[in-house]
Amino acid sequence: MNNPLRYQLTEYDCGPTSMLNAVSYLFRREEIPPEIVRCTTLYCLDCYGADGACGKCGTSCMAMMYLSNWINSFGQAGHLPISSRYLSGRDVHFGPDSPLRETLLQGGAAVVRVDLEGWHYVLLTDLRDEQVCLFDPYYRPEPFADPVLQMVADHPTAYNRIIPVNYMERETQEVYAFGPVAGREAVLLFHEQAAHSAP
Repeated sequence: MNNPLRYQLTEYDCGPTSMLNAVSYLFRREEIPPEIVRCTTLYCLDCYGADGACGKCGTSCMAMMYLSNWINSFGQAGHLPISSRYLSGRDVHFGPDSPLRETLLQGGAAVVRVDLEGWHYVLLTDLRDEQVCLFDPYYRPEPFADPVLQMVADHPTAYNRIIPVNYMERETQEVYAFGPVAGREAVLLFHEQAAHSAP
């Protein structure tokens, strides 16, 4: 069975939570080996806060790149039919035939870095009529002031937000925007044996 996607436990663990949500979205619970959970947790939360506390500045882009490469090697070794690709900078956009657009249209998933009062990782699971379905692991009980930012509660195994593509493409630091091109980041993930369809 597919598990409901999870919310982060702290103010800082959006990165590992979103990566594990991607695996949960693409695979059934009984297919997922525990090693991928252990290593995702191990490799993330590598940034130190102002007080010197490990993890209190979240997960670095370097750690996400390393984790993407590890997941890809894990799949190639035959432990799980998964593949992963890391994108950064100008490669992260929704233009025609872009890797990000093609990933979502082909049933894959993507973990991307966006702005949410600071840099934050979310999971993208679908693209419909220039609207992105995503799961934000930061629990929010109240709706956004901007009605274009839709909160969704009836798809717990796939998404909890619907955001216009043009909002995400903004180069400014605004809610759910990719922000400046130089700092953009995405991890693309695929189930290599079956097309995934969201409920």
